[in-house]
Amino acid sequence: MKGVICVAALFCVFVSTVKGQGFSSSLTASKIDSVRSVACPVCQPPAASTAQCPACHCECLRPACPSACPNAERYYADSNGCIKHTCAGRVTIEEKHLVQDGQRIFLSGANTAWVSYGYDFGNSQYQYRRNQFIQRLDLVKNAGGNSMRTWVHIHGATSPQFDSNSYVTGLDNDGTFLADFKQYLDDALARGILIFPTLWNGAFVKPQWTSRLQGLIKDTSKLQSYLDKALIPWVKAVKDHPALGGWDIINEMEGFIKPGQYNSESCFDTRFLQNSGAGWAGQLYTAQELLRFINWQAEAICRADPQALVTAGSWSQNSQTYQWGKKNLYSDQCLIKAGGKANGILTFYSTHSYAWQGQFGSEAVFNHQFSDYNLYKPLVVAEFSQTKGAGRSAAQLFNYVYDNGYSGAWIWSDETNAVQSAGISALNGKNGAGGLVNFPL
Repeated sequence: MKGVICVAALFCVFVSTVKGQGFSSSLTASKIDSVRSVACPVCQPPAASTAQCPACHCECLRPACPSACPNAERYYADSNGCIKHTCAGRVTIEEKHLVQDGQRIFLSGANTAWVSYGYDFGNSQYQYRRNQFIQRLDLVKNAGGNSMRTWVHIHGATSPQFDSNSYVTGLDNDGTFLADFKQYLDDALARGILIFPTLWNGAFVKPQWTSRLQGLIKDTSKLQSYLDKALIPWVKAVKDHPALGGWDIINEMEGFIKPGQYNSESCFDTRFLQNSGAGWAGQLYTAQELLRFINWQAEAICRADPQALVTAGSWSQNSQTYQWGKKNLYSDQCLIKAGGKANGILTFYSTHSYAWQGQFGSEAVFNHQFSDYNLYKPLVVAEFSQTKGAGRSAAQLFNYVYDNGYSGAWIWSDETNAVQSAGISALNGKNGAGGLVNFPL
């Protein structure tokens, strides 16, 4: 299967300002969507510049300067509204691999799940935590990594903004969420790091915020308010930014799931999870409710950005393969059956793998090659640790993931900086069968 994305369509766009050709420094990402498609102009110096935006260029998605960009140019709006360009193509999918400009790549990095749990973005909060985020970005950069997974809404404490009836009215109360997140992407781009935001957390319950997330999972009208007022505007605002890697809809939905439930529809029957440990965070929702929650958000992301990469992080391979009597709840058919939206599917899989009582489970990635799972999409190992690595070092764990057909490895943030750095550094400079690690953005 080639090109497992929503749609792959590029347009060559040229924008004229009132004073002449070139991008206006005030052009925002939302305005990019409305410009008219015409022939590429000859490359020329910027028509206008400001103190915040000294080098805006008139650029095209298709190469206006083939000698400068042998593949294709992309433009994007940074946090100052400056329209900039990059020659590097977006990360896409071919067959079962992640690729950039035809080259197989491997995602290597870490989790920065949070600096302040649920209080990192929106209401100008990123500015207070920016130095700590930059330290984490620098750790990955200096170790030779290329990507990071970061949690955002989590339980909905400060983003998105809810009204008294748990309907979403916006991304945050003060209206700074997009500026916060764009600044984070700019900081990541300066260090060559792709960001994969994780929207929600299913591994833990915060009682004071339960009604907010519960409303989105159980009530489709409330979920639609989130899509319309928050998710779609967010995706449209950042979809062209080179540092945006993709979207992780929910962390470990299995914490919320009700195991052991019979359903005549196999996708919603969770008897296979009985006594597996699933449901540790409360057994609050049926499989159908959780899969609909994912399906609707995946479809909204796809609609706003047909090239987006979308995943959802499973707690283990117990629920993400049909091998060994297991079930892939994240399969296209199960997601579509739950939510009814044909484009509400994942473009790549992601899973977590920790040893229990010193041993990895029989289904764990560190006991298998990627091909053993018989999946037809790439699989990223989005959480693991040396502490729960069954005696293996971080470097050994990273090398195992790289050498056994997987598409990425992100070490968990509880490990010391030294341990994380040692693991990421083990793959620095690699360009073998597992893919290129050091690629441009």
